[in-house]
Amino acid sequence: MEGASVFTGVSGKGYVAAGLSALLASWLAAQQSSDAAWMMVWMAELVIAGSIAFTLMLRKTADQGKSVFSASGRKLLLAFLPTMSVGGLLTLAFFLQDAVTLLPGIWLGLYGAAVMTAGAWSVRAIPVMGALFVALAACELFAPVSSDLLLTLGFGGFHIVFGGWIWRQHGG
Repeated sequence: MEGASVFTGVSGKGYVAAGLSALLASWLAAQQSSDAAWMMVWMAELVIAGSIAFTLMLRKTADQGKSVFSASGRKLLLAFLPTMSVGGLLTLAFFLQDAVTLLPGIWLGLYGAAVMTAGAWSVRAIPVMGALFVALAACELFAPVSSDLLLTLGFGGFHIVFGGWIWRQHGG
């Protein structure tokens, strides 16, 4: 039974907090004068936002009397992590080749794909949010729109909006 259940431990509070930290990171990144400094801001944000979201997910699942590592939680993580790992590899490869201009689109697209896939094991709002990230990736990759604006909208705005919805509808 547990293996067929939906994972409701995704923390809306975690998404909101990660979104707020992304707003600050996007402002800081836009102030940087070099690609390396810009990347450092976003890599720090990845660690900060990921830590916030995971810590609050651990807390929410504990409050539910469950574990992140339940059958449905493991499925969610195993669906999310491979795509994110590819994003890490591409980030490093593009950065080492001084080709960072495509990275925002890659980040938005791969994060969206990871969220959509993992969302199959979670609440319905999660794959919808992932699809919107993929749409932002398309805008980033094919339209003359500011990378910083799209990163702000996705990692800041979408996390805050969907996190607030999850918080209200699914507690915490």
